[in-house]
Amino acid sequence: MTPRQYTASDITVMEGLEAVRKRPGMYIGGTGREGLHHLLWEIVDNSVDEAMNGHASHIQVVLHKDGRTASVVDNGRGIPVDIHPKHKRSALELVFTTLHAGGKFDQGSYVTSGGLHGVGASVVNALSSSLTVTVRRDGSEHRQEYRRGKPREAVRRVREARGSGTRIQFTPDDQIFGERTFDPEKVREQLDVKAYLNPGLRIVFRDEVNGITHELEHEGGLKDYLEHLIKKSKQRSILAEPFTLDRVDNGAINGGGFRLPVRTSIALAWTESPKEQVKSFVNGIPTEDGGTHEQGFKEAVVKAVRSYAETHDKLPHKLKVSADDIREGVVGIISLFLVEPQFQGQTKDKLNNPEVRNQIDNMLRAALEQWLHDHGTAADVIVSRAIQAARARMASRAAVQQVRRKSPISRRLNLPGKLADCASSDPANSELFIVEGDSAGGSAKQGRDRETMAILPLRGKVLNAEQATVAKVRANHELMDVVKALGCGMDKDFDASRLRYHKIILLMDADSDGHHIATLLLTFFYRYMPDLIRGGYVFLAQPPLYRISGGKNTWWAADDREKERILAKLPARVKPEIMRFKGLGEMMPKTLFQTTLDPTKRRLLRVDIPDGHRVETEQVITNLLGRDPAARYSEIMARADEVEELDV
Repeated sequence: MTPRQYTASDITVMEGLEAVRKRPGMYIGGTGREGLHHLLWEIVDNSVDEAMNGHASHIQVVLHKDGRTASVVDNGRGIPVDIHPKHKRSALELVFTTLHAGGKFDQGSYVTSGGLHGVGASVVNALSSSLTVTVRRDGSEHRQEYRRGKPREAVRRVREARGSGTRIQFTPDDQIFGERTFDPEKVREQLDVKAYLNPGLRIVFRDEVNGITHELEHEGGLKDYLEHLIKKSKQRSILAEPFTLDRVDNGAINGGGFRLPVRTSIALAWTESPKEQVKSFVNGIPTEDGGTHEQGFKEAVVKAVRSYAETHDKLPHKLKVSADDIREGVVGIISLFLVEPQFQGQTKDKLNNPEVRNQIDNMLRAALEQWLHDHGTAADVIVSRAIQAARARMASRAAVQQVRRKSPISRRLNLPGKLADCASSDPANSELFIVEGDSAGGSAKQGRDRETMAILPLRGKVLNAEQATVAKVRANHELMDVVKALGCGMDKDFDASRLRYHKIILLMDADSDGHHIATLLLTFFYRYMPDLIRGGYVFLAQPPLYRISGGKNTWWAADDREKERILAKLPARVKPEIMRFKGLGEMMPKTLFQTTLDPTKRRLLRVDIPDGHRVETEQVITNLLGRDPAARYSEIMARADEVEELDV
């Protein structure tokens, strides 16, 4: 067959807002729940930008009774409605029908802004079945209505009106988002955060779905927000007063050729929690994936505390206090207002300005170090907190478990060195993930919940306990690491009361090698620790074998059959990208947690031997894993028609 020619006629040029409707994921991250709410944030952020620059003091957000329609009203300057000198159309219509049209490219209109790409309002318009914008300014009220991004009429003057401001009402297009509705609680929480970030701004949220009105205003700013986060986490601060920093600059270019932040606000405290919690924002936009400002924040905290401790000789000799030890229990908020932020993507989840890292590092380190010197009692508490974390980390696993579980000295545990144990001392709330390989083990250690999840990586395929002698099993390093980690002994020494974890989860690659390793471990448990299976303590994790992406939406499939089911359900317009994982080590820690570790999302199979099947189980294990190859051959041949693929 002759190859088809690639010519100029194959080049497609999408005009107006057609590109947005064709590829919405490029602009709002996807067409799921997050994408739907992103439309509302785009409009709200425009009103917040007016307040941020001193032009508005009040914003009202209404979620109408249908749950799908929202309105945003502010008392800002109002979008200009006069005719643009170059394009000969109303500026209002340009803003809502043209990508990269807006007042935020010119710093004379906005010093700082969350919406810098000039696509927010036009994208919301393109993805809404209907949108109406009403503007009050210069003594008049003007209005224009749109259907799926197209004006139904020219901008028209409605009446005389006092004051100024903008009202936008829109309904997301069900052709794009389906029948999804806004989540009132999610909207309230996000608006509450914006009120914390902008002290003096009053936001009223009318939830007509539930008939509730929320008035959100926080004069205390980040300090109030910090107290809210600590209270929400059910922790308490170990400091009498948190550290706060609020620095205002003019955004001028410094000696390094980079613009300084216009405003930097930071609030910081320590709690007894083993976790670290940092919230970061740029121009009022939450940067969920952090960025250079968050990196500078974390580095500055460590450097300041370490400098204070070393200056006052607070660190014990021969004890290495790590960065994680110092930041353990930190609850921090950093909010920057920048003239020229560089976000990663339209959804603005990450800040990329390289210069900001050093700017925040230098600014916060100097201020925090001085604060520590001025507040010696609080500083000593922080250093003691870090020393305590370092000692707990550096202590031998046996000694740590002895203290936590109050077990007698005679039962001191000799835990394997590569075990990353959990903080919990309650076996009922503790889980052990036995992981295939150091690479996957590293991802699991980084992605886990340290409070309840312990990780034990194994190297390669373990010994076949069905064929090996007892002496050989006891001499096997990998299997003995499992026994030591569990703490309950094996064979005749097994004691379920000493079991340290009530969930033992085999986490192997979703391929034949992974299945083989899981089978060998189950055989070992069956022969030498059968009460683990009888007690319902043993589980098989179900990590995904495939990642299927369509726009910004992602689906996970554990096997080929599930992959085909997902593909069959996708709309015809979605062109999926399919990635097959070669192993768990390929997954980022965050992805591994979301798909496989997170108790709220993961899928586990409990290993059980139903009553009446014990004889059959014994026979299958003996045949498949025993020494007699003839029995194995017969078992395979007898069941060959039950499988689609056989890996030998």
